[in-house]
Amino acid sequence: MPHAQLDNLNIYYEEFGRGDALLFLHSHFSRSLLAFSAQILHFSAHYRCLFPDFRGHGRTTSPSLDWNSRAIADDMANFLDFLGIERAHLFGYSCGAYVGCYMAAKYPQKVRSLVTIGGGAYPRPDGADDFLPENLLKNGQSDFIEDMKARHSDAHKGDWQTFLRNTVQDWKNHPNLTDDEWASIKCPAFFINGQNDPFGTCAELKQKVPHAKIYEVADSGHRPHFVGEHAAELNSMVSDFLLEAGKN
Repeated sequence: MPHAQLDNLNIYYEEFGRGDALLFLHSHFSRSLLAFSAQILHFSAHYRCLFPDFRGHGRTTSPSLDWNSRAIADDMANFLDFLGIERAHLFGYSCGAYVGCYMAAKYPQKVRSLVTIGGGAYPRPDGADDFLPENLLKNGQSDFIEDMKARHSDAHKGDWQTFLRNTVQDWKNHPNLTDDEWASIKCPAFFINGQNDPFGTCAELKQKVPHAKIYEVADSGHRPHFVGEHAAELNSMVSDFLLEAGKN
């Protein structure tokens, strides 16, 4: 199993394919291969696809259980350095969309292009507190708790409560880019959201990054790229975007 040892962080990742680097950035409650199972075969036919688990998630380990989206953006920049990759295309979903925006703003020299799905321009904290440990227990969400225990056991070392508290705090406070940070995103960008996504719209993102391409997926919610939703359509559209962006 491949790992990247970065100071106090041991990043677990999977890698498929050859070509220009394409870094996949996963969502809050997920880990990389789960968040992008519908993209693996399609994109690995043409790109070197990298699927790391974030700090605090999956099989990535660290002595500290603390994390947030900004810190993860720094981790991902260091991860690219570890692999000797000067520039990469980014494909971020939900929390990973925020991470991708932070990377494109802070590390423009490392980002060849940016694709996000299910992102937004500002935090939407409604509903986040429902996922605090005490509220999940009160509401009888034992199946979800067991899933979080198993899915992230390596990362949280059994302290699933801290994992969930970190997740809720990140959900409530990110993304929080300044206007100057949004303006510093100069790479080719493609923002995608479902028509019924409660966590953001591609229109609000285009207000922040006017040169971006946007697409709203009709009759879809937060995860239109998943199996059983609109994966084939979006994979094709993102492929066309990456092909054009790769000419720069």
